[in-house]
Amino acid sequence: MADVIKKATRESYGESLRDLAGEFPNLVVLDADLAAATKTGIFKKANPDRFFDCGIAEANMMGVAAGLASCGKIPFASTFAMFAAGRAFEIVRNSIGYPHLNVKIGATHAGISVGEDGATHQCNEDIALMRTIPGMTIINPCDDVEARAAVRAAIEFNGPVYMRFGRLAVPVINDAETYKFELGKGVVMKDGSDVTIVATGLMVNEAVEAAKTLEADGISARVVNIHTIKPLDKELICKCARETGLIVTAEEHSVIGGLGSAVAEAVTECCPVPVVKIGVNDEFGFSGPAVDLLKKFGLSAENIVATVKKSINK
Repeated sequence: MADVIKKATRESYGESLRDLAGEFPNLVVLDADLAAATKTGIFKKANPDRFFDCGIAEANMMGVAAGLASCGKIPFASTFAMFAAGRAFEIVRNSIGYPHLNVKIGATHAGISVGEDGATHQCNEDIALMRTIPGMTIINPCDDVEARAAVRAAIEFNGPVYMRFGRLAVPVINDAETYKFELGKGVVMKDGSDVTIVATGLMVNEAVEAAKTLEADGISARVVNIHTIKPLDKELICKCARETGLIVTAEEHSVIGGLGSAVAEAVTECCPVPVVKIGVNDEFGFSGPAVDLLKKFGLSAENIVATVKKSINK
């Protein structure tokens, strides 16, 4: 069996920006003194005249991005998720969201998997914050293939986009030759009839692995990858609710306001069924190795299996 290829989606982000620069001459990139970490340095090396380091001034960077967008550029403003969604929220809301400008926010180092950087940098609230901004599109890719496709889709889409990327290298589970990214449309990774596991980001791979274990135990689990959290694919979510009855969501984000909340809201309107949320509970993270932290906070295939079994028994 071939070794599983792993790659951090932040690397896919930086490489995609570089690779698409020639095709989109209006593409420019801004960073807040973190180009090496966010991987926008890859773009900077190839296109130094189209890269702007705004220093440790994230709110100002968002304002600059808004100005560039108003002049016809396609700016990607990049920094850690904690700073992009947290520190700069008011500017993102009022200077980008309110005028609905064509700014793309590349937020890296999201979630518990930031690891040793600890609670101050483990942003588990960004999806919730961005969901509240009218007209904001939110994309959270699960692997290298999806991240690359998402960057192109963001460029081709006219309007503000928040893109979430991770620090940790994760398995590449999609086939680059056959994968098709469609904004706002979920992807059924595996069909099933007893339960639907709806996952996003690095939890998609965990959901796929959990489904294999459940299958061996006689439980037929459908797995849905929701890469676009806003706008949510309500049609697919409601179809799954009607056909499987039970939904379990899995995300590397707070259980408050993220994917689980979005799915629960949709299901409540169209087909009320139990929605059980797996994510970071109402608590802060702490410093530690990323893989260990994911298990500690229940963000693993093993916990998905246990949660599904417990929920079905209820």
